[in-house]
Parts: sequence; structure tokens; C-alpha cells
Amino acid sequence: MKIFQVGGSIRDEILGEEANDKDWVVVGSSPEKMIAEGFKPIGKDFPVFLHPESNEEYALARTEKKSGKGYKGFTFYYDETVTLEEDLKRRDFTINSIAKDENGILIDPYGGLEDLKDKIFRQTSESFSEDPLRSIRYAKFKTYPHLADFALDKTTEESIRNIGKSNELNHLSADRIWMELRTALSSPRSANFFSSLVSLGLTDPWFSKISSYDLDESNSPQLKWIELELQNNFSLHESLELPREFIDLTNLSFQLAAVDIEGNQENLIDKLEKINFHRNQKEVEEIIKLKFFENKRDYLIKLKDNILSKDFSILGEAPKEDMMKIKKDLYIESIKESK
Repeated sequence: MKIFQVGGSIRDEILGEEANDKDWVVVGSSPEKMIAEGFKPIGKDFPVFLHPESNEEYALARTEKKSGKGYKGFTFYYDETVTLEEDLKRRDFTINSIAKDENGILIDPYGGLEDLKDKIFRQTSESFSEDPLRSIRYAKFKTYPHLADFALDKTTEESIRNIGKSNELNHLSADRIWMELRTALSSPRSANFFSSLVSLGLTDPWFSKISSYDLDESNSPQLKWIELELQNNFSLHESLELPREFIDLTNLSFQLAAVDIEGNQENLIDKLEKINFHRNQKEVEEIIKLKFFENKRDYLIKLKDNILSKDFSILGEAPKEDMMKIKKDLYIESIKESK
């Protein structure tokens, strides 16, 4: 049994970046032997194990064959005869197909070191296009500051475009798309994710409504998402399954964007009820800092402050039949003071 460090951690170490998560491949072993060594099995599609001490993931060397749609449409083959080179060949890019043995010696059968030197994304083999998720992962890699200026090999670009032209992206799961998107939004180069999707024809079906992605990269992932929704008519979430936090912020920003300074008073009060400055004060203050609200930011700040200054606690003592009128009067007073 031989163990090799593989994948993105090797790439990042070579580039002088801190490698947060390390992946390991085990050659010449079996599930039974791994369990006997104290490893805990966790893999569903193929044998992956947690190290008994470090808790890092160790996978048996394997090969794969396309047998269905999407990134899960593969049949995996693994036994003690699968070589390291065979395992590395099934990976996406040459720069991710480098291994390191226990003595620190690099194994690079597919030219990844040269491509790192030349700053090139190149597919490891022609099987690259069999996994549609790799096209989305490429867009994510472009958000990493140390990979953002890497060029895309022409043949690999053609493979990615072919993925976009097929219906394979439709067979990816919404939760997997969100995993890649969340990582991209957490990067200081988030806009690169969306520009890559657009330029390579990868927007359908998950990002088909996107046309603008002018982001303030200093913002949190949540605020970057709100910027995207504001710029794209709140249409992006329709194709995705987002966490509750992102959905709630999207709904709140929609109500804030719909506030019409010169509009009907009844409609404005309805919007203020839904915004609920008392409950969402912190979130509102962050959202209205966004560039989109530049023209009505001062008004929204005044409106917020005036509403918060009113004594809504009197509603708790008012007769039930009078509560709506009292609340409405408080809102009307706040609106008048804000103009």
C-alpha cells in the first residue's frame, strides 16, 4: 500500500499558497485493508475513508467510465491493480493531476508542472468533457487570486464550450451548483465566476438570467448576491436552491428596491410593513450601502431613523380594533418627516 498527496493542495503548495484541505490517494489497497488499518469508510459511490487521527480523506485509486448523465453518471473501478497514473488521468486539469509521495517527490505524468509555470488551464485527458461539473469548477478556479490570470488552453476551451452546448449542465444538482457558487462568492474575484460562465456559454440553465455582474469585491458573499439580484431584476434565485439566509436577504432587498419616494402612500406603508425596520435594522443598513441605492440612500436612512424613533410599543396597550390605525398613523408621520 502506497499513499500519495494529490490534487489542488499540491498545486497550491507549488504556487506558494497555503493548502487548507489535502487529498490523498491510496494505491495497492482495498476497502477491507483500509478498515483493518483503522480508516472509517464514508464514500457512497467509491471507497473514500477518513484517517483515524487527522480525519483527512483518503480515496482508493480508481478509474471511471461514463455511464449516465451529469457528474454522477459514472461507473467506478477500483482494486489493488489501479495505478497512480491511471487515477491522475481521470482528474480535470493537468495542474490538479500532480502527486507527491511520502518522500516529497513530485509525480507529474501529464505535464502539470509545466502548465503551472506557463499559467495554463489544460485538460488532463479527452475525458474532461464527460463531467459537466468541471466547466463550473473552471469558472470557480478563476476566482482564486493565484489562478485568476491563468489562460485557458484552446482545446480545453472547446471541451468546455461543448459542455455548454450539450444538455449535461441540466443534470447537475442544485445543491452542487450552490456549493461552487458559494465558494465563488467568498472569493475576492467573484465577478470572474460569472464572466467565465457568460463568455464560455455556460449560463443555461442555472444562470440563464444573468446579464450584469458588477460587484464590490470587498462585500460579504451575502451582499454580493444581493448586488447580483438587484442588477438582474431579482431573477437569479428562480433557478437555484439558496439557503434561507440568502432568500430572506433577497426578499428584503426587493422590498427596499421597490420603495417609491413619490409613490402611493398606501403602497409605501405596505412595503414598510414587509421591510420591518425594527426586526431587520442591521440588514437594512448593510443593504442600502450598496451602489444600487445611491440615489435614495439618504431618504431610506431618514425613513428608517424616523420609524425607529417612534414608540410602537403603544400598540401593545391599544385596543385590538385600533391597532392598525395607530400603526398606520405612525408610519404616515414617519413618511412626512422624511421628505
